[in-house]
Amino acid sequence: MATLGIDIGGSGIKGAPVDLAAGELAEDRYRLETPQRATVQGIVETVGKVAHRFAPADSVGITFPGVVVDGIIRTAANVDKAWIDAPAAELFTEAVGRPVTVINDADAAGIAEMTFGAGRGQHGTTIMLTFGTGIGSALFVDGRLVPNTELGHLELDGEDAEVRASDRARDVEDLSWHEWAHRVQRYLRHVEGLFQPDLIIIGGGVSKKSEKFLPLIEVRTPVVPAALQNNAGIIGAALAASGRP
Repeated sequence: MATLGIDIGGSGIKGAPVDLAAGELAEDRYRLETPQRATVQGIVETVGKVAHRFAPADSVGITFPGVVVDGIIRTAANVDKAWIDAPAAELFTEAVGRPVTVINDADAAGIAEMTFGAGRGQHGTTIMLTFGTGIGSALFVDGRLVPNTELGHLELDGEDAEVRASDRARDVEDLSWHEWAHRVQRYLRHVEGLFQPDLIIIGGGVSKKSEKFLPLIEVRTPVVPAALQNNAGIIGAALAASGRP
């Protein structure tokens, strides 16, 4: 049986079996809208529907947009606050019918990029930043993950950085690519000053449009788009479930 990866995002919950040898989706992914308010019951039920769209998997990995410690959710910035301290691994295991590994969504995307994508073979400090409903982050030192960094909550102009520079902020405020790139540049320079990374990888759905904003950003650190784009979370979740992060 294959390994199934499911990625919980602010707008959609998507999943697919993953070919872990090739780092590719083994079937077309299946996506459902994320329930509004993103309650515990709503998300668990939707995850179950996505999982049951496919044949039973040997193992299942699921991402979550918040801090995850031993299968327990510790933060809930962009989902219902009832998720805090929820036993996610237990809830998803019951819904899916298989043992489940739960991992922070950006950490999963970073694991995929470091294994198969833009960070493959990279040494030193690498930071993956995912721009979507919020800003997720994954920090790696010589390829080893430092989990649950949540750098989207660094302060920028007196607010969480993701309030100012997420892709949702671009959409809600109807920012031009130039205006948004300026905000992203200020954020990246802040991250750069704190960590002095050797490489920054930009992921999330907006990575498919990197040509519209990356050329407008000037920082010292090399900045590249995610090679796996919006499938990175699914692939990384499957990698985590297989015990290969």
